[in-house]
Amino acid sequence: MSWAEERRENKRAEALIRREDAAAAAQVRIAERQASARIKREDEQARQDAKRQAAAARRERRAAAWRGLRSWLGERIVELLIYPIALLSFALAAPSMAAYGTTVYGSALGALLPGITELGMWAFAIAVVIERRRHPAKSVWGLVAGVLVFGAVAFGINFTHGLTVAWDHGVVMGTASIAGVVAHQLTLAAPPRSRQERREARIERAAARKIARIRKAAVRQAVAEIDQTGSARLIYAPGRYVLAGRARLESAIVPGLPPAESTDWDRELADLLAQQNAATATGSGREIEPDRTAGDSIEGGSIATLDRPGDQQKSSNRRPKIGGRPGRSIEQLRAELDRVLKARPGSIDPTKAEQIRKALRCSPKSARELRDDYLKGGESR
Repeated sequence: MSWAEERRENKRAEALIRREDAAAAAQVRIAERQASARIKREDEQARQDAKRQAAAARRERRAAAWRGLRSWLGERIVELLIYPIALLSFALAAPSMAAYGTTVYGSALGALLPGITELGMWAFAIAVVIERRRHPAKSVWGLVAGVLVFGAVAFGINFTHGLTVAWDHGVVMGTASIAGVVAHQLTLAAPPRSRQERREARIERAAARKIARIRKAAVRQAVAEIDQTGSARLIYAPGRYVLAGRARLESAIVPGLPPAESTDWDRELADLLAQQNAATATGSGREIEPDRTAGDSIEGGSIATLDRPGDQQKSSNRRPKIGGRPGRSIEQLRAELDRVLKARPGSIDPTKAEQIRKALRCSPKSARELRDDYLKGGESR
């Protein structure tokens, strides 16, 4: 190959290289422009998304604020209706009281009179609402009494002020001064309750009063224990009791429930010893004689009892039933007596009708029948 041909080949190679470099540069520029356009589109999309999210957040905030406002208005609709009346009442009464106070006291200090007549009753009225909301179970009779007293003072002074012109002026001014407080106390201080709520409140108050009476009676019958240092404490006998009279407790057996087992064994032992001593003292100087008036016999012989017909208490329909308990059949009484004898041996002497009557709280006739069944070896043994 000649020198000229080689030179031409070199020039063609260089031109080809330049064309390839130009094409590569063009591809780079095209890729850069495409990347820049894509970035711009992405940025624009991000800005649009941000705008939409910001708009949605603003709408949500406005909707939440509107819902909160509607909820607040719904919860306080009564207050929004009553407090304007209170403001009108105060706006009518306070200036007239200030002018009247200036006239009465003869100085500018008389303008402070509404602080006693108007602000005084409103302070107690708002205090009633706050205390009832913070402490629903707390009594607010002192604050209510303050509302009544200061309301009466405000009405009286405004009525007196109006009487200086005419009696109808006094009535109008006195009524206007307390109208706001009266509406406030009727609606906000003492909100109405349903019939069921009032019924439940009455039942709770009755239960609380009965519990208080029972606790008072328990304190009366409690035993004092004094230690070596002279300190004293009250000891109570656990169990089931009913009020007998105004301040006395008696043991009770509830039908359908097993007898309450005592955990005070010392008291049980003392009661048993006391019963045995009482029986010994009653039977001293005379023997147990057959009761020939009963008409019952075992194998032709009469039943010997410790209860005399004259000593036994007779049934009386005039005595009220404690707790309104329904009547029990003799079979139910036998079952209850059997449970008591098994659960608390020695607590009842089944050969004495009076002890059976007190333990089961049944009639004397039923107690005598249970005693006779026991002596005959019946079901209750």
